[in-house]
Amino acid sequence: MSAYCFGIDIGGTSVKCGLFLTDGTLVEKWEIPTRTENKGEGILPDIADTIKKKLEERKIAKDEVEGVGFGVPGPVNSKGVVLGAVNLFWGNKEAAKELSELTGLPAKVGNDANVAALGEAWKGAAEGAKNIILATLGTGVGGGIIVDGKILYGAHGAGGEIGHANINHQETESCNCGNKGCLEQVASATGIVRVAKKYLAASSEESSLRKIKNISAKSVLDAYKAGDKLAEKIMEKVGEDLGGALAIFSCVVDPEAIVIGGGVSRAGQPLLDCIQKYYKKYAFNVCKDTPIVAAKLGNDAGIYGAARLVIKEM
Repeated sequence: MSAYCFGIDIGGTSVKCGLFLTDGTLVEKWEIPTRTENKGEGILPDIADTIKKKLEERKIAKDEVEGVGFGVPGPVNSKGVVLGAVNLFWGNKEAAKELSELTGLPAKVGNDANVAALGEAWKGAAEGAKNIILATLGTGVGGGIIVDGKILYGAHGAGGEIGHANINHQETESCNCGNKGCLEQVASATGIVRVAKKYLAASSEESSLRKIKNISAKSVLDAYKAGDKLAEKIMEKVGEDLGGALAIFSCVVDPEAIVIGGGVSRAGQPLLDCIQKYYKKYAFNVCKDTPIVAAKLGNDAGIYGAARLVIKEM
């Protein structure tokens, strides 16, 4: 059995790289810049170069390497075709095939949020689980779904796009995706600010938030943890919408765990408790006790999950 593999997480500004042993031990991690000029044509060659250099530096032969897994910010189908990655300026791209040809190693690709979910299921908050849902609460709401230990890609590479589930049919403002009423409009960092501004405008209730010129999700969450009554109402709304949406997804996936990641998750247990309360209220009976836990791997989830893509069953 091959001893090594690479896990690569391609972002809009940098490419995170990891050299792993196939038992999941991270040997080394490093970054290179993401060169997006000329429609991102240099991104995969740059990755191939850094892999070749690392193999030379550590005197590792190619036959000791299981392969290269990588995550990208865009939809990916099960054939290894990236169906457009806006931040990388890629259109449809046979990315797995291209990187395999450039490196001479087997390569597999997945959507970055799905790959992060695989990482959390392998060596993170849901270690050992075969069925999980990951919700990443950042600028937007990303998601990844793992079923029977494998990424759910879907027919159009849109498996796990939970942020664009419609949860409010009465919404009048548009989401970035063009639809109205998406979960992302409430549960992302920008969504929390949006909800906060609505509550502040609709009420004259005293709140520490009124003293803040530029409200952020962090300021809302800090006020919530400090016991601010209006912030509590704001986060109850967020928790109900997110917990309710996760309850719907659990009817389909029946996960062993639901993992919450992204910058918003740094609010910790108070946020998880709020989500869990409403999840339990709305979930199907046998799913009610599914644990909702904070992601553990942070920014390394992508490289762990990418490495797991190419490791054969152990």
